[in-house]
Amino acid sequence: MSPPDNLWQDEPGQTPLTEEEKLQLRPSLSTRAQLNEVERLNIHAARLWALRQPVLRRADLLTDTFARELHRRMFNHVWRWAGKYRTTDRNLGWEWSRIPEGMRALLDDARYWDEHATHPAAEIAVRLHHRMVVIHPWPNGNGRHARLFADILVAARGQPPLTWGAKLDLAQPGSARTRYISALKSADQNDYAPLLAFAVS
Repeated sequence: MSPPDNLWQDEPGQTPLTEEEKLQLRPSLSTRAQLNEVERLNIHAARLWALRQPVLRRADLLTDTFARELHRRMFNHVWRWAGKYRTTDRNLGWEWSRIPEGMRALLDDARYWDEHATHPAAEIAVRLHHRMVVIHPWPNGNGRHARLFADILVAARGQPPLTWGAKLDLAQPGSARTRYISALKSADQNDYAPLLAFAVS
């Protein structure tokens, strides 16, 4: 078994990286704790950028271009592949070759839901989040990206922010992450109530 702070030891529910993707790490890090901290700072900076009014008013929020830009801003100080769709298949998510079409279809659907108010803003955001996680477009950071994307959508509609388990660290194993993954599995069965409840808890 690997040491508890091994840089490449995967946590439960985390998408493993390929050896090639691991080589794309920008900073010189030696522990998982260091990697988590650098990612946390990068994501915090992206969140500050994304929740500013000029970004929230952008006409291209629900587009593939914005989705890639957001991922790039969330991870560009950590990974060279930030903002680029994965190019290998995983044990979950869509086949990598179908990701661009899947993301475009998802964002077209979300634009329709939003323009026609088919659901309340929080539910649209949660549905967007779930489908994005199902597609799993990135080598890493899928859940974090999908949650921030959902947060941006509700903020752009002037709605209260989603809390995703009251600021619990979903990147770490534990009961919050277990509840989150369970809620995602319910959404896989078209039952969005647990994920919506978690998103506003």
